[in-house]
Amino acid sequence: MPATLENHIGRFREQRGWTQAQLAEAMGVSRKTVNTVENGVFCPSVVVALKFAAALGQPVEALFRLPDRQAE
Repeated sequence: MPATLENHIGRFREQRGWTQAQLAEAMGVSRKTVNTVENGVFCPSVVVALKFAAALGQPVEALFRLPDRQAE
């Protein structure tokens, strides 16, 4: 089963009034990295997740979470 990760990056980014490009610049990554993580296409490494947290001034747990498991 592929790893999935829910995120609230877009919400916190928009609260700061930042574009994806501005967030990427603050993190030192490409805009494409921000876009693919924000849209759930790519699951970030721990390092990238920590960069999101630092740039957005939020704990990692506020930005990312595992989806709730559905009853099997």
